Amino acid sequence: MTKSMRTIKNPFFSSHPPSPFFHLSLLFFSPLKKSSPRYLNHHHQTRCPPPQFFLLLISLSLVFSGISFLRFSLDPDSSTCVSTSSTSSLKFFISDVDHRQILTSLAVSGASTLFPLPTRGGHSGNMTEEEREFWKQPNGEGYKPCLDFSLDYRKKSVRVSKEKKRFLVVVVSGGLNQQRNQIVDAVVIAMILEAALVVPVLQVNRVWGDESEFSDIFDVEHFKKTLRSDVRIVSSLPSTHLMSRQTIENQIPWDVSPVWIRAKYFKQLNEEGLLVLKGLDSKLAKNLPQDLQKLRCKVAFHALRFAAPIENLGNKLARRMWIEGPYIALHLRLEKDVWVRTGCLTGLGSGFDRIIAETRTSQPRYLTGRLNMSYTERRLAGFCPLNAYEIARLLKALGAPRNASIYIAGGEPFGGSRALEPLSKEFSNLVTKETLAHKGELLPYTNRSSALAAIDYIVSLSSDVFLPSHGGNMAKAMQGNRAYVGHRKFIMPNKRAMLPLMENSSVSDAELSFVTRKLHRKSQGHPESRRGRRDRDVIAYPVPECMCRHGKHRCLALQSNTCPAATNRH
Repeated sequence: MTKSMRTIKNPFFSSHPPSPFFHLSLLFFSPLKKSSPRYLNHHHQTRCPPPQFFLLLISLSLVFSGISFLRFSLDPDSSTCVSTSSTSSLKFFISDVDHRQILTSLAVSGASTLFPLPTRGGHSGNMTEEEREFWKQPNGEGYKPCLDFSLDYRKKSVRVSKEKKRFLVVVVSGGLNQQRNQIVDAVVIAMILEAALVVPVLQVNRVWGDESEFSDIFDVEHFKKTLRSDVRIVSSLPSTHLMSRQTIENQIPWDVSPVWIRAKYFKQLNEEGLLVLKGLDSKLAKNLPQDLQKLRCKVAFHALRFAAPIENLGNKLARRMWIEGPYIALHLRLEKDVWVRTGCLTGLGSGFDRIIAETRTSQPRYLTGRLNMSYTERRLAGFCPLNAYEIARLLKALGAPRNASIYIAGGEPFGGSRALEPLSKEFSNLVTKETLAHKGELLPYTNRSSALAAIDYIVSLSSDVFLPSHGGNMAKAMQGNRAYVGHRKFIMPNKRAMLPLMENSSVSDAELSFVTRKLHRKSQGHPESRRGRRDRDVIAYPVPECMCRHGKHRCLALQSNTCPAATNRH
């Protein structure tokens, strides 16, 4: 990153190793399968355990005194119900020791693939009331992940998971989170067409030149294993289909339904045995039958685990942030391509704006902003990303402590250190993956934007507060994932209401702070229902299809596919 940001590293991070006396609050309990000998013995024999057994129990009790327990009582073959707490349900030994084994246990048990470190903020006696409110986590209202598929779906998935005649190949494009969305929809389409899915092909990114393959970013075997009861996934086409006629379908309309997909492709797939889909980005309808919505969640939150090297490094960086106390993750969209695509001004002066305008003129296909609107109209309508100055004012208005640790996710900002100056003046503890990583740790990911974005994703998920400067795929993915693991605080800036106040010189800082906190009070990660909003993606709003409200009841006891809905917060 820039020189000015590297100077932050030494004073910010302690060189002392973490205390070996951190509490470990992770112990897993899995139900015995009825077919196992242990289960049968338990039901057909009554034996008193030997005395050594009680001695062992007493020893373990002494050793693990004070340890908290996290219980997972799950049937991994039927449904998924994860009990999580956004405040203190999970604590790790905070060191650079790899905890992939823990995450693997969580995944096998049906828990979310990425399980964040516990939140830390809001408990210090030195905080002001505003600061304590800033770190306070939202009320999850009893919602927990619950993927209870219907009997009809289970019967169908038995057939689809053994399919050997029909094969679907999907080519995905864009950045990491765009790719994730398309992979999720690829699995759903394979289920709709009752086809086996070939591991998706990642198209070379035309903006960043990233040539990564699926296995470079994601754990292929975990992907297959997690979905083996839903859809058959193969690494490559069988030899019997290599010479099949390859019809590439890339003219897919928006908001297509399962009925449209079957009517359009099923006959062709039956006859040719192979279908290649391209340009799938967000084309599948947001509103699908409930089982398919649950499948979306299963793919996004369980199957798409990052490859081991990426996951390990991301976890290391998250622990380095976590050990210093509560932290904020900002997804700053200040890259050159963002300014080009949105049709917005950088706020860095005429010289920088001229460069963006020239690039936009030479590459008009990249412009995705409203062509019939001026820059000012775009900005006040909320179509432009917040710049560093606006983010700094927003954080101050929300009550963020000036000494808060802030992890900046995203690519290199256009303008370098100058683009971040307004933020670094107000909040000195700015950190990026480049300043956080040890020498050589990021070297394997040079020019690999998707891998770097995955590292940002992992560190951001464990943050106490996540705030994006602009909507987009990362913001939606983080919103849904943070909800899925316990409704961790997520602040989506209300740019339309906030920017006019910031530009009004008659509004004092105290007034701005009062109004800003009021504006964002209901958009901080509280459960929000997707019902009644056709434009909402279940990956961003997993309630009610993928999360159910539970009090004392376990989700396996549910007899219905419907869950009590969260309050609609419009």
